[in-house]
Amino acid sequence: MAEYDIKETLDCKGMLCPMPIVKTSKKIKEMEIGDVLEMISTDPGAIPDMQAWSNQTGHELLEAKEEESLYRFVVRKTH
Repeated sequence: MAEYDIKETLDCKGMLCPMPIVKTSKKIKEMEIGDVLEMISTDPGAIPDMQAWSNQTGHELLEAKEEESLYRFVVRKTH
């Protein structure tokens, strides 16, 4: 597993689509270019949502994986 210098962690457990994406978008705007955000969700729909969000926004999705019903995403702000 790659190691990242995670600047902030966003807890979106219990939130359903589109809230994890809305919260991620809001938080990433507050961060500096190059910062890394970790987002934790319990919504299985977050996987395709985060991939689509990354493609649309251009922010780099470094990691997306499921661990015991938790979905963990690591995103680097690129602009």
